[in-house]
Amino acid sequence: MGKNTTITDLPENLPEHIGFIMDGNGRWAKKRMMPRKFGHVEGAKTFKKIVRYCRDIGIRCISFYAFSTENWKRPDDEVHAIMNLFRQYIDECRQYFLEETRIVFLGDKSVLADDLRQKMIDIENDTKDYHEMTLLLAINYGGRDEIVHAAKTAALKVKSGEISADDITEDLFSRYLYTADYPDVDLLIRPSGEMRLSNYLIWQCAYSEFYFSDVLWPDFTPDELKKALVEYAGRSRRFGGV
Repeated sequence: MGKNTTITDLPENLPEHIGFIMDGNGRWAKKRMMPRKFGHVEGAKTFKKIVRYCRDIGIRCISFYAFSTENWKRPDDEVHAIMNLFRQYIDECRQYFLEETRIVFLGDKSVLADDLRQKMIDIENDTKDYHEMTLLLAINYGGRDEIVHAAKTAALKVKSGEISADDITEDLFSRYLYTADYPDVDLLIRPSGEMRLSNYLIWQCAYSEFYFSDVLWPDFTPDELKKALVEYAGRSRRFGGV
């Protein structure tokens, strides 16, 4: 689908930031009597399709839960395959340069392999001045871990005298999160039939609209996303008001 393609039946009220929990890759492969890592390969194809679609319809910010701090507990061969996919992800993401897409990684890079960490740093630097769309990829990310990291940052600033404890507000605290420069999640989408956040952007999803689907991630299509957007447009977001 090209950039100038007219997309029919799309609501006018689109979210600024859509978050995706890419769930169901392993189950998709298991249903087909294949290794779990094959499901991640297929899930990567879906990732590219959804990024392209979001770019085409003008979504300003999209985030994907790619690998959590808890995912290290998975079998070594599956983790190894996922890390290799990330290397491929990053190389392929360079095709978005011409479309002015900024790429940012959320999470703790320090425990990742040196070559993967360097790829992440390089692509963040190379796209830092792009503003048409922002693609956030959460790798070795956990919501509680992020909040603890932010709290430690605030505590150190209080200790050094840069700020006082009374200066700490929700707005100030948000500046110490990985997502400091980006809007909170308007619409959080989780396929695969699971109905939980799984420690993903728990601060940023405080007032998100949730959309759950039974479709496994490798089968998630732009049409499935359109269903979520239509439902989102029909909801009343009051943010605690009336």
